Amino acid sequence: MSDLIVPNSLANVLRLHRPFIIVDEAHNSRTELAFDMLARFKPSGIMELTATPDTVRTPTNVLHSVSAAELKAEQMIKLPIVLETESNWQQCLAYAIHKRESLEHIALEEQRQGFEYLRPIVLIQAEAKSKVRETLDIYAVLNELENNQNIPREQIALATGDEKELEKITAKYPKGILDKACKIKYVITQKALAEGWDCPFAYILVSMASVQSSTAVEQLLGRILRQPNASHRQSEQLNQSYAYVVSKSFSDTAEALRDSLVEGAGFDTKEAAEFVKAGTGEQARLDFGNSKIIVKPITIPLTEKPDLKSVTPTVKKKVEWNNKTNELTIITPLTKEETVELTKTVSQLESVQQIEKGAEVSRQSIEYFQTPAELGKEFKVPLLALSVQGELQLFDDPEALEYPWNLTTVDAKVLHDDISILNSAYASNDFGTLDIDETKGKVKVTFLPKLQRDLGLVYKPENWDEVKLATWLCKNILEESLTHEAKRNFVLAWLNDLLSKDDFDLARTNTQKYIIRQLIEKRINILRKEAVNDAYQNFLFGNDELHKITVSNEQEYQFNFHPNIYAPSRDDNGEYGYYAFNKHYYGRIGAFDSGEEFACACWLDQQAVKGNIEFWVRNLVRKEGCSFYLQKGNGRFYPDFICKLPNGKILVVEYKGADKWEAAKDDRQIGELWTNLSEGQCKFIMIKDKRFDMIESLLS
Repeated sequence: MSDLIVPNSLANVLRLHRPFIIVDEAHNSRTELAFDMLARFKPSGIMELTATPDTVRTPTNVLHSVSAAELKAEQMIKLPIVLETESNWQQCLAYAIHKRESLEHIALEEQRQGFEYLRPIVLIQAEAKSKVRETLDIYAVLNELENNQNIPREQIALATGDEKELEKITAKYPKGILDKACKIKYVITQKALAEGWDCPFAYILVSMASVQSSTAVEQLLGRILRQPNASHRQSEQLNQSYAYVVSKSFSDTAEALRDSLVEGAGFDTKEAAEFVKAGTGEQARLDFGNSKIIVKPITIPLTEKPDLKSVTPTVKKKVEWNNKTNELTIITPLTKEETVELTKTVSQLESVQQIEKGAEVSRQSIEYFQTPAELGKEFKVPLLALSVQGELQLFDDPEALEYPWNLTTVDAKVLHDDISILNSAYASNDFGTLDIDETKGKVKVTFLPKLQRDLGLVYKPENWDEVKLATWLCKNILEESLTHEAKRNFVLAWLNDLLSKDDFDLARTNTQKYIIRQLIEKRINILRKEAVNDAYQNFLFGNDELHKITVSNEQEYQFNFHPNIYAPSRDDNGEYGYYAFNKHYYGRIGAFDSGEEFACACWLDQQAVKGNIEFWVRNLVRKEGCSFYLQKGNGRFYPDFICKLPNGKILVVEYKGADKWEAAKDDRQIGELWTNLSEGQCKFIMIKDKRFDMIESLLS
């Protein structure tokens, strides 16, 4: 009998309640043991939270993802990551120290202007200690900081399995390492810091070890990305992260760093390419993993065959030898160190000189393409502003308008669709009986016919009448814009209208009160939106002297296309054709909705190449911080393309399919009004049927 006794335990209580389980850092719970543990709780559902979902071994069902660009737009992370490489580890560390000091100087200046306290911190990833060779372990780095860089020991914390100085800091100060009294400016670690360790002050990552061979760098990157107080600082330098890596090859390091962002931090491949940038112009020209680098192969005729078997894989993949023509082709520019390595594969002086000359030419033949955003060109577009008794405010919500709304009982009518919804819900419920079959001794199920079910509801509910039901509905319908009296009268009138219909008595109405509540809420919401839209139309196109709509050139009433914030849900992947856009404001470009829209984008880019447009952007829809919009009474209008003309004026282009032309009348109205109010600074046009010629007259 003891085997049949269910033990008293919290686990059994949870099983009985079928909990909904939320698993944070879910990438750490992908083993059979972890899944078995979750299953034993008999959960009603499991939601996983992770920046790096498993897509291979035990694939995660990703329901929603947030891109790095969206996090940047919400001011939650510091991007881009500015990367510098240096082969000398002491010099690399010195560069990072200098950068930290310059950032601290900027932070102090901002603090005097009222910004929050900020103490930039450097995370240094040291090498593991080795018994067979000398390594740049934590004590070697500590010695360098103290003796050669004159950094006080009190400003340095060691964080390893043996050295737990961060834990002591957390215990000592109320706000831990973020506390003003804390003096830590450098944290030396070897492997990844403890998961969950949060330090938005961490701005700079220094890696003593090769990025390619380090798994810890993935998590350390995440430590320097978090934006302090989730709010952008005044200086752009404090809105970026910095990485200094001991390496001879900038290109390989940049590629490895991007891979780490994709594999370890959950970045999209295109985002990683955008958000890792060279710290110097010279290194930018060596970023061969960046699609903006255009490299011209250099062919060198040689009188002897080089011994390419003797070179490292890095050099080998940068060159090709053609036995038929006796030519060596440099596919990717060689560094000076790699050039020296390659010259050792030949014996003749002439061949050495030819290789040296070709390598130098290859380094000079690099073209680096930069977008207008990367060049720092400003792109601001005036929004609609609301003037209320002479004071301006951004017009981003029509509910801000004062509009008379009197919810009368005249509108409290049950619609035909309401009856259909109630009947459909009523008919979908199966009624039946469960009994024991006397002959077979088994459970039998008998479904009741609709008539018998309806007869079962011919009664007056014991604890309900029309007034009590109306009171319950009023209590559970939330609409702050209504007075209690107006809501009560409307609900009573709607309820009485329903009870007057055939097949709707109090008993049935009471059983469907939750559906009825939703129907009444929906009806009230529709009536309120109609009132708002009427007020909006009267306000924009009427003669209201107290409230005026305007277009202002003041900065707070302009939309700013931030150089580092562009987060399309989908990138253009060539669905409607391939075209190398030259004048798009960003390196990425959002997907197009149709082939005609794609053709319009190509036409605009061609005009930009001709000099008729300075640059343009594929506008995004409903992306906070990334989308220009014009407010309407029933939503927002997000035009397809925003162009900046050479004279500084703004041109907005909306492309509409012929089948959607009539429905877009209100979009045309608000666009034309925006144009008229801008005093010649802004232009708007909506076209269809590929009438790109209609845009040309606006380009002058």
